[in-house]
Amino acid sequence: MDYISAPEAAKKWGISERRVQKLCEENRIPGVVRFGRMWLIPKDTEKPADKRYKVRSVYNE
Repeated sequence: MDYISAPEAAKKWGISERRVQKLCEENRIPGVVRFGRMWLIPKDTEKPADKRYKVRSVYNE
């Protein structure tokens, strides 16, 4: 399995490196591995949903 680092994931997903690190710490990214001080994220993992915002349905409006 291929892995990318937190800075690479941040650039790929358009969020900050610190936000990626927090997502890793909270186990919100499946398959993440801690290697020393570095987080290794599976290359094909999708960006987790942002739980700070509620997703609205088109039918609720």
